[in-house]
Formats: sequence, C-alpha cells, structure tokens
Amino acid sequence: MTTICVDQPATDARAWAASATMAATVFTVVTAEMLPVGLLTPMSDTLHITEGTAGLSLTVTGIVSAVAAPVLPLLLGKLDRRTVLSGLMVLLAFAAFVAAAAPAYWIFMVARVLMGVSIGGVWLFTVSLARRVVPEHAAGPATSLIFSGIGIASVLGIPAGAYVGELVGWRWAFAGVGLIALGLTVALGIFLPSLPPERAVRLADVREVLQLKQVRVGLVLVGLIVTGHFAAYTYVRPLLEPHTGPALIGTLLLAYGVAGVIGNFLTGALRPTRALTFIASGIALTSLAMPTIGTTLAGSLVLLVIWGLAYGGTSVSTQAWGHAAAPSAPESSSAVLVGVYNGSIALGAFTGGQVADRLGTTTVTWLPAVLATAALVVLLANRSQRG
Repeated sequence: MTTICVDQPATDARAWAASATMAATVFTVVTAEMLPVGLLTPMSDTLHITEGTAGLSLTVTGIVSAVAAPVLPLLLGKLDRRTVLSGLMVLLAFAAFVAAAAPAYWIFMVARVLMGVSIGGVWLFTVSLARRVVPEHAAGPATSLIFSGIGIASVLGIPAGAYVGELVGWRWAFAGVGLIALGLTVALGIFLPSLPPERAVRLADVREVLQLKQVRVGLVLVGLIVTGHFAAYTYVRPLLEPHTGPALIGTLLLAYGVAGVIGNFLTGALRPTRALTFIASGIALTSLAMPTIGTTLAGSLVLLVIWGLAYGGTSVSTQAWGHAAAPSAPESSSAVLVGVYNGSIALGAFTGGQVADRLGTTTVTWLPAVLATAALVVLLANRSQRG
C-alpha cells in the first residue's frame, strides 16, 4: 500500500482530500457522460437531428467507455495512476471544449468518442484506487464517498446542465465541464499521492475473473438493470415535456438526483442481493406506472423520486457484488464491471432511441420494466448463493 510520509493528522486530512477530489472527478465524468439527457431537445434542434439520433451521443460514449475500461489497464501497464488520472481529465477537458464548439453533428460525435476514453478510465481507476488513499479502516466510507459523485452528478450536474442550456444554450454546459475538468487536473496533482499499480494487469487476470460464476452473474445483473434504466432515462426530457414544460425539467431532474443520492447511501448499507432486489423492483414498478401516473406534474415528480431512490445505489451495490465475488483481483474485476456498465449505458440509449423514433417516446418505458423484471428473476435464481 502506498503511504504518505507525514504526521498522522496531516495524513488523514490529505487522504480525505484525495478521496473528495476523486469524488469530484467521478462527478465530472458522469456529468459529461449524461449531459445529453438534460439537453436532448435543444441539441437535436441545433444540430438538425432527431431526438433518437441525439441520444446516440450517449450510446457512442458508452461503447467507447466500455472498451476503454478493460483495455486501458493493459495498455498503461506500470504508469503511475495519479499521472494517468490527470491525463484523462485533460483529455476530458479537450473533448468538452470540442463538443461545445462543434459546428456539425459528426464533430460533436468525435468529441463524445474522446470523452468515452476518459470516462472509462476515470471510472475504473478511481474505483480501484479508493482503498489506497485512506487508512484501511476508512476504505468503505471512502469508496461510498467516491461513488456519491455519481449520485451528486444527478443532483447537480445534469440539472445544472439543463438549467444552463435553458439560460444560455447547451454548448455552454459542455464548456463548463471542460473548465471543471481542468481545475480537477490540478487538484489531482496536489492531493493524490504517487499511486503506482500494485502489479500490472494482464489479459490472463481478466480471463480468470470472468471464470468466476458470481462475477458473471453480477455482470448479467448490471447489463439488465443499467440497459433498462438508460433505455428510458436517456429520453426522460421528451417524456416529461408534454406534461410539465421545458422550464420545469431541471427542477424535476433535481428531485430525481436528490433521491438518487439518498438511494446511494441507503442501498450502500445493504447486502448486495437485497440492495439489487430493491433497485430492480423500484425500476420495474416506476416504469410500469409512468404511462399512466406520469401524465401529470405531480405524478411525474412522485415517480421520478421513487426512480431515483431505486437506481441511486446501482453503482455501489454492483461494485460491492463484484468485490465480494473477486476480492483478490480488484482492478481486474472493476475493469470488467465498468466495461459492462458503460456498454449497458450505450445499449440502453441505442435501444431506447430506436424505440422512440419508430414507436414514439412514450413507449420506451416498457423496456426497463421488462429488463428489471428479468434481473429479479436472476436474483431469485441465485438467492441461495449470495448474502
């Protein structure tokens, strides 16, 4: 384990500053990845594309992130992870500025590809490094803090992007992400200790992890839950606008995000099977109710809060499942988890877009209902093997 050779109080202070910086880094990459969710309508108008096509910007980023997560550890070998994280944030800043200035859809998509490389790497390395920047007894709380960056991105990042898009245009939302990424590049260099890999990740390590049945079960659960969620959530703005109007979208997304942060900490305290059962049940029920109860402002608000509570703990719960399934290979298990997670975001956004363009946006809610129910079946089949 890498230690910081200063007195204990200073060590603790710098360790928690490092954890908070990594949480802010996760917040920024998740915000960058999800920005199109709150900006889908103005983006499609400006770039002269359909909402389904605009949703492909999330698909592309997810695919690249899915590939980058397992490949980057193999390519980067023994490079110091502090240097790697700083470089990935510089890449994110560059990509965000390109997206903000993009005069055409294809240039915007090139920027989203570059974002995907950064996002996949940051997700992987922050998750696997959490336990190395704080004392051993604080590894659990530090991991929860870092994962809270995902929920807080829903609370502040996505709604803030929607508000900025409403006030001064969607391009400024991407430019703001770029500025934040540059600031975090500096903060990572200041607060993170030197973090050489404990050992270089080999392709054989990834293969060995995939041979573990419970790792494979966890990946199936991630695929079902995350694909279903993003099939509908990517198109939440056009789903809500007919009943609420553009001015209230940011407020509704804020309510969803607050519920997501609460869900992150509530489900993080549960054993993985119980947490994922709660998550899948909540997503299935809210998806089924959306076409009827979600046709009013009050109904939309209630369902979004329940949806946020349910989905908020997905990242921390699936990571806990993966760690329990492969405790001796944290970076390899995180690599495949992050890869499948981001691939599922891509698949969900793509599938939802196809359904929205062909059958209408209101039909996308049946996808999470079906896939979350399938996740419940998988959990039931494995209930005797997990806690």
